[in-house]
Amino acid sequence: MTTTARASVQHEDDRVRVTRWDFEPGQSTGRHVHAYDYVVVPVTDGLTHVVTPDGTVSASHLRAGQSYARPAGGEHEVVNAGTAPLAFVEIEMKGQ
Repeated sequence: MTTTARASVQHEDDRVRVTRWDFEPGQSTGRHVHAYDYVVVPVTDGLTHVVTPDGTVSASHLRAGQSYARPAGGEHEVVNAGTAPLAFVEIEMKGQ
């Protein structure tokens, strides 16, 4: 099994990028910085660990259909810390 989650860009234009992320248990997005404000829409319930550059780990319980938004600039890695596959859709707002 690979350690990197599968990212599938579903739509991209000059205003938004929509990416579906699919993770097996233990898989990760890899460390990254968000260039744009974004919304996450969980497709499945699951548990993630969000790891910041200083090594801080925060647990987050995702619920299918319960969206959340974050501002640009965040740097982290997201890991599927659960025992089942996990999926969410990330919508990045690139601007007008």
